[in-house]
Amino acid sequence: MSYPPPSGGWSNPSGDPTMPVSGQPIPAQPTGKDPYAPPDPYAAVPPQAAPVDPYAPHGYPPPAGYPGYGYPPAPQTNGLAIAAMVVSILGALGLCGYGLGGWIGLIGAILGHVSRKQIREKGEGGEGFATAGIIVGWIATVIALLATIAIVVLVVWAANQDPSDYDRSTY
Repeated sequence: MSYPPPSGGWSNPSGDPTMPVSGQPIPAQPTGKDPYAPPDPYAAVPPQAAPVDPYAPHGYPPPAGYPGYGYPPAPQTNGLAIAAMVVSILGALGLCGYGLGGWIGLIGAILGHVSRKQIREKGEGGEGFATAGIIVGWIATVIALLATIAIVVLVVWAANQDPSDYDRSTY
């Protein structure tokens, strides 16, 4: 069907000019606007138009008794848990300096234990950071302890060596 009817062609059998040939009423049109023109992309958005959730069923509120869409907000992360992890990683990196820098990992492990207690009491987030700080901190501390023992044994052994045991003829 084409609207308006072509000139010289068929006529409206009802005789009513507001009724098209199909029998449906013509929607009210503002004067001067072409009903078939594409919408103006630069036209102002009416003030009552609000952003629409693309995942919500249109026109219906969410069912009563059910939570809204999306995830609940995450709890705030405990700062001490982040500090525990950072200090423990620094302790693990400190193992590169003859293993003695690993003693910093002990501080990270202690911070991790304190932050886990705070997280349980306050309901904050950061349990994973605290756990990582504890694990990495204790591992760095144990390696630092072993490195310290090895260095002390090596120094004591070297101090007890008699210089006369060396053959000086090769020098």
